[in-house]
Amino acid sequence: MAEPQSAGRPGVPATPGFTRTFAEADPADVDRLGGKGSGLARMSQQGLRVPPGYVIGTDACRRYLAEGTLPAGLADEVAARLAELERDSGKTFGAGPTPLLLSVRSGAPVSMPGMMDTVLNLGIGREAAVALGAVTGDARFVADLTARFHAMYAETVLGALDPGEGSDALVAAVDPAEEVGAVYDRIWSACEAALEESDGESVPADPTAQLFGAVEAVFRSWNTRRARTYREFHAIPHDLGTAVVVQSMVFGNLSDDSGSGVVFTRNPASGEPGLFGEYLAHAQGEDVVAGTRTPDPVDRALAPALLDELRRTCADLERDRGDVLDIEFTVERSTLYFLQVRSAKRTPEAAVRIAADFLAEAHVAPAVALRNLSPEQVRQVQRPGFDDDEVARARAGDRLLTTGIGACPGQVSGVLVLDPDRAKERADAGEDVILARAVTSPADLHGMIAANGIVTATGGSTSHAAVVARALGTSCVVGASAITVDEAARTLVVGGRTVAEGDEVSLDGAGGELFLGRISTATPAAATGALGSVLAAAAGASGCEVLVRVTLPADVARAREAGASGLVTAVDDVLAATGHLDGLVEELLSDAGVQERFDRVADLVEQELTPLLDAAGDLPVGVRAVDLVADEARELLQQTAVTTRHPELALPLGRPALVEAQLRGLTRAAAAAGRTGGVHLAVRHLSDPAEAAALRALATEVPGAVAVGAYLTSPRAAAGAPDIAACVDVLWVEVRALQSAVFGIPARQLLTSDPLDDYLRRGLLSVDPRTALDPVVRSLLGTVAAAQRADLPVGMRLSGEVPEEAAAQLYGLGFRRFAVDVDGARPLVLALGKAALGD
Repeated sequence: MAEPQSAGRPGVPATPGFTRTFAEADPADVDRLGGKGSGLARMSQQGLRVPPGYVIGTDACRRYLAEGTLPAGLADEVAARLAELERDSGKTFGAGPTPLLLSVRSGAPVSMPGMMDTVLNLGIGREAAVALGAVTGDARFVADLTARFHAMYAETVLGALDPGEGSDALVAAVDPAEEVGAVYDRIWSACEAALEESDGESVPADPTAQLFGAVEAVFRSWNTRRARTYREFHAIPHDLGTAVVVQSMVFGNLSDDSGSGVVFTRNPASGEPGLFGEYLAHAQGEDVVAGTRTPDPVDRALAPALLDELRRTCADLERDRGDVLDIEFTVERSTLYFLQVRSAKRTPEAAVRIAADFLAEAHVAPAVALRNLSPEQVRQVQRPGFDDDEVARARAGDRLLTTGIGACPGQVSGVLVLDPDRAKERADAGEDVILARAVTSPADLHGMIAANGIVTATGGSTSHAAVVARALGTSCVVGASAITVDEAARTLVVGGRTVAEGDEVSLDGAGGELFLGRISTATPAAATGALGSVLAAAAGASGCEVLVRVTLPADVARAREAGASGLVTAVDDVLAATGHLDGLVEELLSDAGVQERFDRVADLVEQELTPLLDAAGDLPVGVRAVDLVADEARELLQQTAVTTRHPELALPLGRPALVEAQLRGLTRAAAAAGRTGGVHLAVRHLSDPAEAAALRALATEVPGAVAVGAYLTSPRAAAGAPDIAACVDVLWVEVRALQSAVFGIPARQLLTSDPLDDYLRRGLLSVDPRTALDPVVRSLLGTVAAAQRADLPVGMRLSGEVPEEAAAQLYGLGFRRFAVDVDGARPLVLALGKAALGD
């Protein structure tokens, strides 16, 4: 540990740059204060009862991590702020007559629940302990603080394993009326002896050394494995650093009319309005969030007057912040204190309902109402759920093992695994995994990320497991108190029944149920009233058309349910799905006469597209012509054989008769379906106005031909878009193809994690081509946007999951027509609406 530095006058910070008190900090400066510091500053300045404190900014953390020591001048600032805190609180750090104890907590700019370090009850030494005993008259309380602090400091700062083992029994044996000095000596000596035996370390008894040790530990925790894993999973930059919040302690474990709790301004699992949370009497906050004890519902456990105060304050804070909030509080001798406020992690289902309710309540602007609903959450709402009949049979067959607290909805099945390392190994091997733990900790994060579902024996809906599961969107059940996890035997025991690791189980994260065996899933109707109202607001704000990719007539109903304003398909996709693609290839490779071959192609197109166009009704339908050089069609179309015999087919119009045949077949299909318009055939890879003009000429040779268009896939095509647009009825850009062409990366690799994840980690690309548009691509798309006319909107064909950032960039460039897969329609509607409202 670096020695504190001293460079300025006593009581005067050497530099003003590293620290701010809650009273003087700018709450909007989240990047510097971190989320926790910003929230405390805002609440303090609003006049709420917040224990006084100060924030060491993220700039100090970044300096520490770069230099390996506390920045010059920081020690003097900390000393000066501590003196101010003593004056404000009327207490003395590490001494009497009324001791000042501190909490030292991390506070990153982006919420990372449970990922970094905290030390509570800091400043407890013998002198402070004796004085605290005189103030409280309770030796057991002082013993509890001493044991808690020693264990937390040993684990957090020194990295000891199980440092508090056995201390509970020592504290319980203390007579509250005992002489405090003797109690302190006994507890401290026992904790030190246990630590020395297991780790050969020692916790400093000097409060000042404790403080600087804790500050450095919080800085170091920014780069722990679990913190880096969490940031990588949530795409949080590694260079932000964490702030340190130093705050006067209040004690929920002081007396029976004291306690600690966590509440949400709305239910984070369902989104239901009204205060939701938990409270533990005679407990500190760590007891609640660590999940080691199961708390009580706050509306039953808190005294009525305190509950009323809490409700009023939480409602005011929600309206002020325009968000559902996660609020930590402590009651010390019937006085309510607020310790933290932050945006609440919420399940996808809750996020949808909250956004819909905010829109209906109209207390905030639509942009604010939609701000905390993400496209990814909309995707998760569309996940499959258990088959109702199978659930009923499972209950009737005595397969319901236990019921706990549903912490994050989702119905999943998988093999039972009791260890996070093995969970990751089995998940990496392709198995669906349900991770069961007595209680989770930040060290389990890699296994929690890998798992399809999580179940714990203890903890409530604000425990570590519940909060992290909601952040991951992973189905989770906590507080399943009937289960016993035997890690050594690799078994889970419940009610006399033993389930071995590797057995299949099923988990309902909403109802809190754990079943033996696998239960089938079915896709639910995703367009609930809440989601429908949210998407209607988003679509109205953006004014965009979202077309959905279909292949078979049965797909049209799903597309309509997803809110499609039109459909797109492809001749080769339709023929493959109907079993006629081989026939197309045979025709292309046959020795029949040219006209005969292509007449049969036209017949195939008419035969298979007519039912699809009939099912589409009045929805616009765009059909892409056969593409013999598409990367994804390499095997389907026997590309090598076809293009080896007919190399001209590798060019968009290398064999005009093939395009003309598809145009004839689609025109006849449209007529057979009673369509008089709203259907077009588009050809991929056009890059020259001459090709577009030739396509237009082909269309004039087909009586009553449907409209024709082009799919632009190359930088040359994008650069020439205005001239190409002059010759066609419809223009599309395949964004993934254009992005891959600019980067020189195969398009299929823009839909996978490897090898690009490693490439980006090595810093070899400045833009992730899977999530954001490269500046070169944006410039090319600007040229394409200029080609738009009132009668020719340019469509963006998008593949896979469309990142919100990319959708916003495309909207900002002026595009208002998009085509996606059916599962991407609702998320895209939301992303475009948020982009429009954010303007």
